Amino acid sequence: MDIATVKNIGRKAVRTANSIVDFLVLTVILLLVAVAVYAIWDSDQVYQAADAAQYSVYKPDTEKGGISFDELKAINPEVFSWLTVYGTNIDYPVTQGNDNAKYVNTNAFGEYSLSGAIFLDYSNSKDFQDFNSILYGHHMEKQAMFGELGSFSSKSFFDSHEYGNLFYNGKDHGLEFFAFIKTDAYDGGVFAPRVHGKEAQQAYLQYLLDKAIYTRETGVTTEDHILLLTTCASDATNGRDILVAKIMEECYTNTFDKEISGNADGPVSVDLQAGLWESLPRWLQIMLPVILIILFAIVIYHKFRKKAKGGNGDELQN
Repeated sequence: MDIATVKNIGRKAVRTANSIVDFLVLTVILLLVAVAVYAIWDSDQVYQAADAAQYSVYKPDTEKGGISFDELKAINPEVFSWLTVYGTNIDYPVTQGNDNAKYVNTNAFGEYSLSGAIFLDYSNSKDFQDFNSILYGHHMEKQAMFGELGSFSSKSFFDSHEYGNLFYNGKDHGLEFFAFIKTDAYDGGVFAPRVHGKEAQQAYLQYLLDKAIYTRETGVTTEDHILLLTTCASDATNGRDILVAKIMEECYTNTFDKEISGNADGPVSVDLQAGLWESLPRWLQIMLPVILIILFAIVIYHKFRKKAKGGNGDELQN
């Protein structure tokens, strides 16, 4: 076999190897793109399932008799209440299961969902007549579920968000927030629903006030009914953020609604708290990471090809 034939075989082998490499690199790029698109889509599905807007049509309207809310209860009889924290995206139906596990991964429609639902501790009474009742919800990004409770760790946010609303037994009730607590999941002094006895109730109330990083004077006593909204904290392992309210017969005006409606004719501004990324169209949020992955893969691929060609050229010359 002469030298020319050997070189020709060598070139064919190199071209075949390059073709195989091209195919493998293209396959890897396509797989990366597919994984990226699926991950973004899957994440989007989770947040859409947690979005309070999907429940808004069912929100009780006491003036209209709460027909839509009755429709939601027909879908899932374990829905019994509605919670609203004024000035936030916390505006959800409230559920209660036979234990505290069901609604960790079940939504208010009774369907499996990673976002779960807002739920009352299984040992509490649905009429909120216990001295202390506890509501649980996931801490989620994009201000979904109880994700916005962490905002109360800011003193200015706590000071400017005083009220909410709790609908149950066919009637609206006011919520007056008087404390914000940061603790851990193993704090038995806080996570003790249905405290009985005036002495124990007073000790519990004092424990909450002593534990709180912020408080507001509301005149709360053991004669009141208090509500704890709790979720995981994003800044500590096993941490918990807890917003504490006094349940009132008096209802409070949602001044944040007035501010929004008052600016209805003005220019629409981007919500700085939501961030620039949240203000982008959803299609752009999906495409940008995909484009970046493709560009990165192409750059790596070309560097690899250039290096491979240089090495092959040296081998053929030898």
